[in-house]
Amino acid sequence: MPKKDKRAKFIELAESRVNRAIKDLRLIGNLSNRSAYEFTEEDVTRMFRAIQRELDIAKSRFSQKKSADEGTFRLD
Repeated sequence: MPKKDKRAKFIELAESRVNRAIKDLRLIGNLSNRSAYEFTEEDVTRMFRAIQRELDIAKSRFSQKKSADEGTFRLD
């Protein structure tokens, strides 16, 4: 796939997926309505801890350098 096509595909997918994630986060925010839902602070902490963990993992995948040794065990 030519470099330009890869860039265009990245932009298309990134915009779609980020906008979907934003929409879903807003829907999660709607759960804060105490007149409609019952929840504890522990529930909220656990939800956002899980979201943050996945966000951190996704973000780290962009900064990791790929190497020929990827997937191999090394002690150094």
